[in-house]
Amino acid sequence: MNPLFSHPMGVGTWAWGDRLFWGYGRGYGEGELEGAFRASLEAGVRLFDTAEFYGFGLAERLLGRFMARSGERPYLVTKFFPYPWRLSRKSLLLALKGSLGRLGVEAVDLYLLHWPWPPVPLRVWAEALAEAYERGLARGVGACNLALGQLGEVKEVLDRHRVPLLALQVEYSLLKRDWEPHLPALRREGIALMAYSPLAMGWLTGKLDPKRPPKGYRGAKYRPLLAQVERLLPPLRALAEAKGVSPAAVALRYLMEKGALPIPGAKNAAQARLNAEALRFRLTPGEVALLQAAS
Repeated sequence: MNPLFSHPMGVGTWAWGDRLFWGYGRGYGEGELEGAFRASLEAGVRLFDTAEFYGFGLAERLLGRFMARSGERPYLVTKFFPYPWRLSRKSLLLALKGSLGRLGVEAVDLYLLHWPWPPVPLRVWAEALAEAYERGLARGVGACNLALGQLGEVKEVLDRHRVPLLALQVEYSLLKRDWEPHLPALRREGIALMAYSPLAMGWLTGKLDPKRPPKGYRGAKYRPLLAQVERLLPPLRALAEAKGVSPAAVALRYLMEKGALPIPGAKNAAQARLNAEALRFRLTPGEVALLQAAS
């Protein structure tokens, strides 16, 4: 059985060390992130998703330090970024060894191709993932941001090596539901769908006002969806109040009810605890349908 199916939720670490987009060092730092790490573990969330690209390696180093100081070894996911100067499968193996050094481990539990970008053909990176698995550097492999046809291409290569494709990681939230119809088929194939940006970069926490969207990337990316946000927030807040949890927890629970593995970010202990509320309750089929209709 796919080990990811035993993890209902994880923690995404894009904001860990990222100064350009998330403003690491302005309002939060290493101490707050270590609080998020410990609070997540205390709440039963034991999967951490990171990448060499996050903070240009700093996210991995921070996670490695937190593990070393706590003595904890959660399920570790990290990713290979196909920079255009990385032109051979050896690049992936070298990058993975760099990630292992920053994390302070001999192998990761899951290693993912971050993006299927040219110039290197996708099958070359799939062969490299298989080699990482065969060498014992990664206990499982997968990919992010693939189209359905690309997923089949990667699976075909891995199948030849008898290496299971454990995960597809894509953007999935109540505002971005493109992959939702494919979830049952993925599950039958033994592939876990990991949902990044499951709170739509904060829009589904209820803290952002669609009438006054924030400046920068978060505002621009979701500007076409603001009418959708306005429709969705009232039932999301009403359900949260009825359940005694945060709107974020309801949005995350929806994805879990659909069979996805959400990996929300957490920059401090309070955010980690709010996310973990999603583990404490269920949504009825009627409540799931209500959220679908609003989104």
